[in-house]
Amino acid sequence: MSSPMASRASASLGAGALSHNNFKSWCSTNFVFYTTWYGPPSPAHQHQEEDPATLSALSEAIKTSFSVAEADPLLALPSPSYSHSHSLLKLLPSLTPHHIIDLINLNPHNLPPFSLLSFLNYLSSSSHPTVRLSPLTYCTMAHSLSSHLMFPHAQSLLNFLVSRKGNNSASSLFHSLLRSRPRSPSSPPRSAFVFEALIVAYTDFGLLPDAIQSFRLSKKHNLPIPFRACRHLLDRMLKTSSPEAASEFHKEILDSGYPPSVYSFNLLMHRFCKVGKTKNAQILFDGMAEWGLAPTAVSFNTLISGYCRAGDLEEALRLKGVMEERGVCPDVFTFTGLISGMCKESRLDDANQLFQEMRDRDLAPSDVTFTALIDGHCKNGRIPFALDIYQQMLRAGLGPDLVTYNTLINGHCRAGDLKSARKLVGEMIVMGLKPDKITYTTLIDGCCREGDIESALKYGQQMVGEGIEFDHVAFTALISGLCREGQIVDAERTLREMLKAGIEPDNATYTMVIDGFCKKGDSRMGMKILKEMQRDGHKPGVVTYNALMNGFCKQGQMKNAGMLLDAMLNVGVVPDDITYNILLEGQRKHGNSINFDKLIRNEKGVVQDYASYTALRGLHSKHLGLSLFCSLVAGAFPGMPNWSAPGMLLARLIGSLAPFLASLDWLVPLVFLGLDYWSNLVARLRDWFTEHEDLFLVYRGPCVTAEDFDRNFG
Repeated sequence: MSSPMASRASASLGAGALSHNNFKSWCSTNFVFYTTWYGPPSPAHQHQEEDPATLSALSEAIKTSFSVAEADPLLALPSPSYSHSHSLLKLLPSLTPHHIIDLINLNPHNLPPFSLLSFLNYLSSSSHPTVRLSPLTYCTMAHSLSSHLMFPHAQSLLNFLVSRKGNNSASSLFHSLLRSRPRSPSSPPRSAFVFEALIVAYTDFGLLPDAIQSFRLSKKHNLPIPFRACRHLLDRMLKTSSPEAASEFHKEILDSGYPPSVYSFNLLMHRFCKVGKTKNAQILFDGMAEWGLAPTAVSFNTLISGYCRAGDLEEALRLKGVMEERGVCPDVFTFTGLISGMCKESRLDDANQLFQEMRDRDLAPSDVTFTALIDGHCKNGRIPFALDIYQQMLRAGLGPDLVTYNTLINGHCRAGDLKSARKLVGEMIVMGLKPDKITYTTLIDGCCREGDIESALKYGQQMVGEGIEFDHVAFTALISGLCREGQIVDAERTLREMLKAGIEPDNATYTMVIDGFCKKGDSRMGMKILKEMQRDGHKPGVVTYNALMNGFCKQGQMKNAGMLLDAMLNVGVVPDDITYNILLEGQRKHGNSINFDKLIRNEKGVVQDYASYTALRGLHSKHLGLSLFCSLVAGAFPGMPNWSAPGMLLARLIGSLAPFLASLDWLVPLVFLGLDYWSNLVARLRDWFTEHEDLFLVYRGPCVTAEDFDRNFG
């Protein structure tokens, strides 16, 4: 079964898929129009199976079988009339690929190239599998078409051949073209086109490694540098390959004699800047001088824009100075790039200063310049300044576009001024601009922030009515608003609609819904959504687990909280301070035991903040947390023997004093003295206990509370 690539090429074979105009300039540059006489390959390339009688009979049969109407040989191939004469059908079983090659090369009856190409198409069809044409046959025909200046048809033929051979075929096809290359005794070879056409064919089919190999083979065999194909391949690499690969190929063709141009350097610089690799763009910029090129305003603007995107505004300003030193005047694009960069970094005073400098130079700001300033002021809550810039834009005769209106609407929504935002929407509609997805999403988010869920849902309905599909941002904004207002059932239904629409919620969206259910006391539903989240391939983070754990602890479900902690640790999610405080507070309020040793030994092992201390003090004041306190001490000082007799005794001794210590306010600052202080203190105590261990060997068994301690040691 032929591939789609082959089918597409086969359909265009012989149909003149490339226009005459595309090749006219190339022809006038690369060819002198000699006679269209076609010279066969040199004797060294020819096989020794010539059969004059068969060739003559075949030529006559083709004449009678294919009637060719007049047509422009550079525009289209006429439709052949297949009469299928008895003589041709009789000859077909005895033909070999070598007969077809000899027919093209020798052409004893001087058949028109149309007839030969029509015959080749006829043999290529699936209805006559008895004659299997080799790549050498097609390559010979391509040379013949090229020698008759039928370049579009030669290109189509090579496209067909590349589609059949596919990937990693450059070496074999190139050598087939070499073997079939003609040599005219009265003129230099005109076969350079077919080697260039081979590179173009590989490029068009996306087989870029084969295209590059074909170029290198052309260079190796001292063929003319295929300028048109090199430019075509470089343009394709700039769109589809990495900028590093495109830059490497660019250097290779320059070293081979390809004429350097500022345009090519600018394209490469733009590609590097677009992916944030401004240092690579700078290297190209600096290297232009080596090829005798001077950077233009476009070169400077490309690099300045790249530095602004990367947040390196000082370097962008330095380049502006270099630009002026070299006599290249900054233009509107220079200032617009700098102003946009300043606004993104909230350097609005610098942006305004550049805007004024632009005006002083009599440069008219574009709508992009005004919009960048408006956006900067809106995002920093300076709505009056944004509106002033907007009025300046109107006075300059520039009509705001959809981007400008969306920027202003977003600024008003962020400031909580929904009334002004709605007014702008009405003004936009009067101006003939239709709200788009960004407009509606901004309004939905603004309404949800202000708690106006009814208006948010109304805008959602309008959005759908306009045929605009909800995207990830719109769904998330609506879910966030519903959760904020406690309408968690509606939020969960919206989450289902989001999944049904094929839009994957992120972890933050799932977490909002889980937290909403937990706050409503429905931790079971929160757990269900967590499992669904994991089943769909998401990996919940510590924030998601904390939301659910908080729900369990507030409802006194400490056993579930403990199991959730185990699950959390098993999947490699590290608890944070919030996890620690949630569990301590739950233990203090509900007093059920949790294996805190897992939490403490796997994470901090110390009291992290005042909230943790408060929960711990309350817990000990109820005599319910001695084992937890002992674990804290042991986990905090890993140098202490692991529950040896002195270590265990020290932990229990400190634990027995916990009710007394927890009642003293002066203990609060001591908690924050730091690990070094307490490590030093415990080390001294440990040494003393180790030295006097024999004094305490009388102790046996666990000690859980202060009363137990007094009973055993009193």
